[in-house]
Amino acid sequence: MSYLSLTNITKQFGDTVVVDNFNLEIEKGEFVSFLGPSGCGKTTTLRMIAGFETPTSGSISLDGEDITNNPPNQRNVGMIFQSYALFPNMTVAQNIGFGLTVRKLEKQLIQERVDEMIGLIHLKEHAHKFPYQLSGGQQQRVSLARALAIRPDVLLLDEPLSALDAKIRVSLRAEIRAIQKRLGITAIFVTHDQEEALSISDRIVVMNVGEMEQVGTPFEIYNFPKTQFVANFVGSLNNADAEVVDPANGILAMDGVHFKTADEGMKNRRKGDKVKISVRPERFSFAVEPLKENVVESTIENITFLGSVVRIQISIGGTKFNMDTFNNPFLELPAIGAKEKVMCSKEAVLVL
Repeated sequence: MSYLSLTNITKQFGDTVVVDNFNLEIEKGEFVSFLGPSGCGKTTTLRMIAGFETPTSGSISLDGEDITNNPPNQRNVGMIFQSYALFPNMTVAQNIGFGLTVRKLEKQLIQERVDEMIGLIHLKEHAHKFPYQLSGGQQQRVSLARALAIRPDVLLLDEPLSALDAKIRVSLRAEIRAIQKRLGITAIFVTHDQEEALSISDRIVVMNVGEMEQVGTPFEIYNFPKTQFVANFVGSLNNADAEVVDPANGILAMDGVHFKTADEGMKNRRKGDKVKISVRPERFSFAVEPLKENVVESTIENITFLGSVVRIQISIGGTKFNMDTFNNPFLELPAIGAKEKVMCSKEAVLVL
């Protein structure tokens, strides 16, 4: 039995369905991210797990207990918000110990737990400071410590890094993941940032307009998207119209140029079907050795320097694609307008 189960969860506000028939099983100690654009229902789903919202229909169970209608104070859940939500008139130590004080634990136990949490987030020298005396990253670490101090069964994080600077976001997300692994706590992380979700998650739930588009590991979500929405939302993507030429052998035609795909969905296609093909920019490369499939002639249209990556725009049979290659000071780039053979593996050609 899964540790946390959401079964046929639907949430309506008036006539608007915000979450529609959502089903998910999460294991103990797993780190799961809800990823999607604003308004897709990810925060509402998190709030239903926390008890701040009640499902219109469906059920939520935690460790075998039905908690669907339990108020927040009857769920052992810790939550971190984007806005930090620290008490301005309390010190770091008092903020961390607030949940323990409310639960009327012994003072000695509260002090021991607070000291443990302050050490965990590396803010011992700031224990007696007030929130206004801390940076945004430090405040969010205090918020994390406060949520963990009660030793929750599930840790919920609602876009906790979105208000921070880019470098701080990267370091803090790594810190959150390390602490989660160390404690073995079950965590659900809401974000609209694909890089965050890909970098810290055991599994990702991609959501769109209240529905689950796909659930999988970061590797699966990025490399094997099941829908056009997932493919476009996660990472950069080239899209083109094509026609099925030989479904049994995975052969497609685009502007008269033939491509081969290993996409399993081809077995359900018929000759002449119109389809969309998608290829990640980094899956293209210059053809440096003779291959039997997916080597085509292209024209170099443009070259853009993006730091660690050089993006080369190519046209194949009249359709433009982006090709990404790692920046190398000794890389000899072709001239704009030059004809170059490029290639991609059949596994790189997605049919969606």
